Amino acid sequence: MDCLIIGCRVVDETKDFYGDIYIKDGKIADCGKNLNYQCQTIEANNLVAMPSFIDMHAHFREPGYTYKEDIYSGSLAALKGGYTFVNLMANTNPICSSMEIVEYVLNRCKELDLIDIHQTMSITKDFDGKTLDHLDDIDNRVKFISDDGKGVRSNLTMYEAMNKAKEKGLVIISHTEDEEIASIDARLSENIMTLRDIYLSKLTWAKLHLAHVSTKESIEEIRKIKKSSGNITCEVTPHHISLYDNDYKVNPPIKEKEDIEEILEGIKDGTVDVIATDHAPHSKEDKEKGSPGISGLETAFSICYTTLVKSGEISLNRLSQLMSAVPGRLMKINKGKIKTGYDGDIVLVDLSKKTQIHGEDFVSKGKNTVFNGKEFYGEIVATIRNGEIKYDGGIKVDNR
Repeated sequence: MDCLIIGCRVVDETKDFYGDIYIKDGKIADCGKNLNYQCQTIEANNLVAMPSFIDMHAHFREPGYTYKEDIYSGSLAALKGGYTFVNLMANTNPICSSMEIVEYVLNRCKELDLIDIHQTMSITKDFDGKTLDHLDDIDNRVKFISDDGKGVRSNLTMYEAMNKAKEKGLVIISHTEDEEIASIDARLSENIMTLRDIYLSKLTWAKLHLAHVSTKESIEEIRKIKKSSGNITCEVTPHHISLYDNDYKVNPPIKEKEDIEEILEGIKDGTVDVIATDHAPHSKEDKEKGSPGISGLETAFSICYTTLVKSGEISLNRLSQLMSAVPGRLMKINKGKIKTGYDGDIVLVDLSKKTQIHGEDFVSKGKNTVFNGKEFYGEIVATIRNGEIKYDGGIKVDNR
């Protein structure tokens, strides 16, 4: 589909100028000033056009827990939040330990034609903490393996998993939690597993991506290893960069102000590679029973923009890098930059618009959020995928 976006501020990890974007046959074909093409035209005056966001860590709960979320509702939530690509974790029911589950999710995504999805497969079969044979059946549709939701307790199993991942060209997304210690000391639980997985990655040369890093000590260790190893990346979440001393139940728990300060330094100095939502929708009943998690896709950009950019800590270019460019590179997809030949996936945002978060207004089935009643700047006005408007929050279109 052909689409011309005119009169916008164009921002990605390297660009920041006022101009237009032309998308032809689903790809960015031109980007500059005073473009003139006869096609569907979006008037984006006073809006910022950025590459749509890419989430490396989300839970859509299908198959098995569709009362919490499903691929359709999760995709709508992603689009409302400015995302056109999400990486789904394996803790479904059944657990994604087979290519049959991967095929089911990818086929469902194709049928809906809303966003693009990658389905992560479990490190250990059915999260049993020891069996790795199912990894032999992985084909090139799978790029990541993870037991997210629980840590791989056995040192030997993780060592063997990293060797297998290295052989097959897979990236391990590590949930760094020692469950035996977590109930006693959540900080120690994360730190000890972070150190172990960093060491094993260095030993095996397996690619390791550390999920939802939340402690100052973990950031410090990641910073150190990055000086000698290019195999390790990490992500932080919007709630771990904007909240401290808060007992809202998430896993890993929200930490202290000094942890936020170190995470912020990690964002500034490049230690942190990605901001990922860890979108974890739950029913009201499950949340009341103590299920950890935040429904985060619809609020991620406004929280990050307000906390990091509007506050003057980082540039909008750096935020685009964290939410689009680097995730795109790590996932090896043709998204994340506004550049000729890249997919025509664009999000239009109004940076001056202040909105108040109300979980009951989420399109996600999961209304669970710690941010109820809080105000943030940066509203998603439209999300475009392959040149087609998939979410319209109120834009002016001329079908010339």
